[in-house]
Amino acid sequence: AKEAGKRFGVEYVVLDNHDGELMPTLANRLKIIREIRKWDADIVIAPRPNDYHPDHRYAGILVQDAAFMVIVPNIAPEVPALKKNPVFLYSEDRFQRPNPFEPDIAINIDSVFDQKIYAMSAHESQFFEWLPWLSGNLDNVPKEEKGRLEMLAKWRNNPLSNTTMVCLEKWYGEKKAAMTQHAEIFEICEYGSQPTIEEIRKLFPMLPKKD
Repeated sequence: AKEAGKRFGVEYVVLDNHDGELMPTLANRLKIIREIRKWDADIVIAPRPNDYHPDHRYAGILVQDAAFMVIVPNIAPEVPALKKNPVFLYSEDRFQRPNPFEPDIAINIDSVFDQKIYAMSAHESQFFEWLPWLSGNLDNVPKEEKGRLEMLAKWRNNPLSNTTMVCLEKWYGEKKAAMTQHAEIFEICEYGSQPTIEEIRKLFPMLPKKD
């Protein structure tokens, strides 16, 4: 994880929770609240609380439960409360029940897709051991870095969905959206700040300016 952070050029903090053992406890919620405050976060991104993996679900619940509470002074008072509730965003998923993911923000990442793949490849046990073993393809994983990067890029090179295209058109216009090959999309959580269109453009300066 720390190596992935280096490749992205960001600071990476890993909390002490073992795989498959994360629980949505008050203690863990307070940890999340403290971290969000320490970062003085403008944006917080988490999975939605409906997912096949309990760690993913509970991570979503913990972050969701931290929304709003990060501005309440008497909660975890040893770390000053934020003056404004951040914008909380859900990352994309394919799950349909109880409700499907609905993108509000779409970011064209064509220019940084290779960097994303390179950073993801730092999670070697995840992408080149566990997931291939799970799908019965462990023997097909390349040994050299170039082949692994190509394998990971191919795996992540999925066609953009209709809902993603509609969201891209909203932010980039029909012509630029049609040229997009890779995108990151987010759904705005109702429990955080509800940004205006202009606030979203300020938070994501890579979005084109409004004509």
